[in-house]
Amino acid sequence: QVQLVESGGGLVQAGGSLRLSCAASGRSFSTYAMGWFRQAPGKEREVVATISWSGGRTYYADSVKGRFTISRDNAKNTVYLQMNSLKLEDQAVYYCAARFYLGDVAGISGYDYWGQGTQVTVSS
Repeated sequence: QVQLVESGGGLVQAGGSLRLSCAASGRSFSTYAMGWFRQAPGKEREVVATISWSGGRTYYADSVKGRFTISRDNAKNTVYLQMNSLKLEDQAVYYCAARFYLGDVAGISGYDYWGQGTQVTVSS
């Protein structure tokens, strides 16, 4: 079992930056791939970025490439999402998720454990 708690959301102006954090507790955090997902009102949840257990592999949705950076610190059981140049369309609830893979994979589906979410609001 893995418990996930997100933090760092808030209100930011378009063009600004935020850094989300996800603190994990439970067993074997360093063996799990981690992901950030988001869901805007009236839309389906979508993958934003994922990172393999080692941090050596990452995936980004096209909409955030070049603006967002996912990273992890296995010593601190924490994964981060640095969000720069925020746009109105980035406004959503952001969720952290974890899943186990055989191998160093930054997968985009099948995540088993989820946090409660943190709201990111972007103003014009």
